[in-house]
Amino acid sequence: MASIAKLPDIVANKISAGEVVQRPASAVKELLENSIDSGASAITVVVKEAGRQLIRIVDNGCGMDSDDALLSVERFATSKISGVDDLEALRTLGFRGEALASISSVSHFELKTRRASEPVGIQLISNGGEIEGPQPTQCEPGTSISVRNLFFNVPARRKFLKSNATEFKHIHETVKAFVLAYPEIEWRLVNDDEELFHFRTPDVRERLSHFYGEGFGESLIELTEENDYMTIGGYLGKPGMMVRQKYDQYFFINRRLIQNRMLVQAVQQAYAELLEERQSPFAMLFLGLDPSLVDVNVHPAKLEVKFEDEKSIRSMVYPVVKRAVRTADFSPEATAAPLPEVVESPESALPESSSRKLTYSGFSGKSSTTGDLYRNYRQGAFDLSGSSVPPPVLEPGESPFASGAAAPASSMVQESLLTPSADQPSEGDEQNPVAPDKEPKIWQLHNKYIICQIKTGLMMIDQHVAHERVLYERAIDVMNEAVPNSQQLLFPQKIDLKPWQYEVYEEIAEELYRLGFTIRPFGGHSVMIEGVPPDVRDGSEATILQDMIAEYQENASKLKLEKRDNLAKSYSCRNAIMTGQKLDLEQMRMLIDRLFATRMPYVCPHGRPVIIRLSLGELDRMFGRT
Repeated sequence: MASIAKLPDIVANKISAGEVVQRPASAVKELLENSIDSGASAITVVVKEAGRQLIRIVDNGCGMDSDDALLSVERFATSKISGVDDLEALRTLGFRGEALASISSVSHFELKTRRASEPVGIQLISNGGEIEGPQPTQCEPGTSISVRNLFFNVPARRKFLKSNATEFKHIHETVKAFVLAYPEIEWRLVNDDEELFHFRTPDVRERLSHFYGEGFGESLIELTEENDYMTIGGYLGKPGMMVRQKYDQYFFINRRLIQNRMLVQAVQQAYAELLEERQSPFAMLFLGLDPSLVDVNVHPAKLEVKFEDEKSIRSMVYPVVKRAVRTADFSPEATAAPLPEVVESPESALPESSSRKLTYSGFSGKSSTTGDLYRNYRQGAFDLSGSSVPPPVLEPGESPFASGAAAPASSMVQESLLTPSADQPSEGDEQNPVAPDKEPKIWQLHNKYIICQIKTGLMMIDQHVAHERVLYERAIDVMNEAVPNSQQLLFPQKIDLKPWQYEVYEEIAEELYRLGFTIRPFGGHSVMIEGVPPDVRDGSEATILQDMIAEYQENASKLKLEKRDNLAKSYSCRNAIMTGQKLDLEQMRMLIDRLFATRMPYVCPHGRPVIIRLSLGELDRMFGRT
């Protein structure tokens, strides 16, 4: 007698349910995919007790007749594909024919459905996989599926569900992803008889602002790119909106939500130094490509995919994201908290609770470019309202001192920021049309911050991190392009290094030379400094080198940086002008101009903000003028 027997369908369905329906959110995802595939234009999700008691999905899609309704709860029964070739041309979210069979086998399941052309609908009931029906019933066109007592007959699975708060969070995140991916659909979510949202319009930014806070959607960077191979679209967050949760990154392939490590890394690397340690940018990217170039049949949950050519996908996504984030104005805007209404009375003064508090929003208004902000600064700080010569519009990496492309690194690295240079514009010339009798509206606050009037309000710059950004990009360019960058010392300096310092020195000696340090061993653990980059302050050569070695070692142990990036960060941090250092007007102007000539003027190499803006409108609100 044979010892191998075919499992009954009800057992097979329960086993399959373990992969397809891992928790209530999995059931919600599968049911929503069916509703979208049915062509629904309105979908309602009703949840009770985080899906333990009830999950109900109601749509106005095409509906089913009696035969289709009965087949829909059978394993491997689907209308989405009919042959193996269809797997290479999938245009639907569902295709495996497992979802309803799996869900109905581990719940008290009810399906009501009606085609618009039929006078009555069909009701089908399944109690743990035992089918009753179908029976005629009155219902609206479309399909309504109710899943009650999920996992009632699989106590081990039900036992390991998390708290209601955790399970509902997963459900909410699942629904949110579909709400954002399909803005043309009217969405409604009801949890424990409370309506959480009802989106009637296809405005994606409105939906994003609902989920993430007022103004969030308007502040995002929108990107679009299209070529013969793939289309890329979506929204990216600014540095002030950075998060530490994976839930705030969405990747869709042909509008299918997926999880893919390569895409996560591509976006992370495109932001690079804009991110602080362990931060992740908000991203919602839609990739469209030929279905034959991606395999979605990797796992029953259909979240994992495999690309035919993953390297090509990355090589397209990375530069598009990088270009988008490098051209946007990332300066955060300080805002005032709203003032509560106060009833004036002769006996009472303004209550303490009504005082305005300055808050850091982390993002501001609709996206603008670096050129917009630089023009804003030039018009405000130099009072160009009456000038016939417009200020230049700057793009990332473009020099503010010339009307053409960015100045080559070799012309920038030979001069210190705080010493006069040949390309520094003089007042009244074509590139700097300021009358000699008009003093630029730029000030230094506590020898720490530079305050500038701009056309739309006020711009504040941290002088130390601004100079860090300038020095960092200059150092990277110098090391990559191998341009001459050394200034010989009149009196070479001997330094006695500790054994660990000498070890680090030997590791980075070549990069130090490319950066502009001329150093030679002098026996034992001693070295002789004979030349330094022009930005190194006189008398600080030995201290700068030792501080750079110490910071390089710390960065290497904590951040795992690439060697040149690490050295450039260490050099810029230790050599930048310090807090407390007084700057004259020309030095402040030079620093601002060179900051805007960098590729990313809004954050220092370590991710700290460089620029904060305060709009005139916010100032008016703070003083009660609006």
